[in-house]
Amino acid sequence: MAKFLILFFGLVSIQVSAQSMKLTKLDTTQYFDFWEGTWEGTWPEGDKQGKAINKVYWISGDKVLHENFEVVEGQSKGFKGTSISVYRPQLDLWKQAWADNQGGYFDFVGSFEADNRMFQTEPVERSGQMFMQRMVFKEIKKDSFTWDWEASQDGGKTWNLNWQINYTRVD
Repeated sequence: MAKFLILFFGLVSIQVSAQSMKLTKLDTTQYFDFWEGTWEGTWPEGDKQGKAINKVYWISGDKVLHENFEVVEGQSKGFKGTSISVYRPQLDLWKQAWADNQGGYFDFVGSFEADNRMFQTEPVERSGQMFMQRMVFKEIKKDSFTWDWEASQDGGKTWNLNWQINYTRVD
């Protein structure tokens, strides 16, 4: 019976640790390691589905994460973007720069809440409101995660979901 309990609890602990990538178990420099790889992203578009391929890999001596994102199906087919993300040890924070083929450019600062990883813009005043945008990586598992694109018009007090992508690892 004791052997059974040890085996049972051993399997349960392996299953629990494989289910999510907890921040508390990671060094700050590892917070975005889960993202490396090739991912397929999908989202609903009415009665159809949008689809993207996102390739993320380390460059510059494994110090910079480079992302190449491309929408391959759906209303935004042909949209392409790229980012570089880097941990800045002297500031103890993550930074990301994003640019895309529609002239978009964003400068993000990394932040973390519970087990969610985020990149968000600094507040910008627009028509008397403090506008911000952020991406949230959540429900992170070894082979999947959810990514939300959110906006705030009150300096980050409340957030509105603009786009949600469900990612599955391809390799």
